Amino acid sequence: MNIEKIILTEITNKKSLRVADIVKITGFSRAYINRFFKKLAEEGKIILIGKASKSSYIKATKESIRRKKNNILEIKMTLMNQNLSEDLILEQIKRESGIFLDIPNNISKIVDYAFTEMLNNAIEHSQSNNIEILIERDEDKIRFDVIDKGIGIFKNIIQKRKLKNNLEAIQELTKGKQTTAPKLHSGEGIFFTSKLGDTLIIQSSNNKLLYNNIVEDVFVYNIKKVIGTRVTFIVSLNSRKKIDSIFREYSSNLYDFTKTEVNVKLYKMAAEYISRSQAKRLTSGLEKFKKIVLDFDKVETVGQGFADEVFRVWQNKYPTIKIEIKNANKNIDFMIARVKGNR
Repeated sequence: MNIEKIILTEITNKKSLRVADIVKITGFSRAYINRFFKKLAEEGKIILIGKASKSSYIKATKESIRRKKNNILEIKMTLMNQNLSEDLILEQIKRESGIFLDIPNNISKIVDYAFTEMLNNAIEHSQSNNIEILIERDEDKIRFDVIDKGIGIFKNIIQKRKLKNNLEAIQELTKGKQTTAPKLHSGEGIFFTSKLGDTLIIQSSNNKLLYNNIVEDVFVYNIKKVIGTRVTFIVSLNSRKKIDSIFREYSSNLYDFTKTEVNVKLYKMAAEYISRSQAKRLTSGLEKFKKIVLDFDKVETVGQGFADEVFRVWQNKYPTIKIEIKNANKNIDFMIARVKGNR
């Protein structure tokens, strides 16, 4: 019995074929039949499309591969976090699905960047044994999730930056250029990813950080505790954003990421912004930027020590950096003007 001939005949007639189909026809074991499928695949005559229970073999022609891929618009994977390479995972997704088929070039570049950056963050920083990924496409958007069960992004920042709570960690994160491993990364990944899509959601511990580019704002929510970190990215297939334009907008002429207009949200905590130590934590790392926007929305007042440290001591140390004040009330304006008068 010529098993290879049977496989090729059946795959031509049925368009797609599973190992179980040939097992049923021949009566041989699955392990035995699988050897023939593997041999034909290695010879480039057939190709496996899809994952796990949804996978099947098709004849290896451009037309058949494309037709089969068009029906596979969702990929789920659980990866062991050992020697992972985010670019190879992305190549595998493109090879095994139709998620990237015929999408606009600007969207392809955006998803390439965002997916590899967020997966790399999980690989390098999460300390998780396994990483789950889900990427899917529907009629109007592409979405992906990267999920780990590790230390959690906010806790990691708290430990590395010696902060007090999640909200302080979120402030560090929304500065745009922070990283918990400065020798490995420049910290640009989350910042640029937050600018490229329609939505970027980061959930960890008891907080959810939402970058909503539809309304051009950032939100923080209390949520049921999440172990590790879950990152969700969504971009419309009709988005006109271009990755090169975003890079240029938030970079100097040398493209060294030395300018940003991202707001530093002074989220209202249990205590007001009173002390110099709070100010020092707030300004840590901001010397890397040319322009800083401090958003005092929902902050009722600031203390003399806090204002003096930011607007006199720190500003005198970095006189070329512009600090822009946003949403400050009269009390805050008064305190800032007072310390500036002592410069």
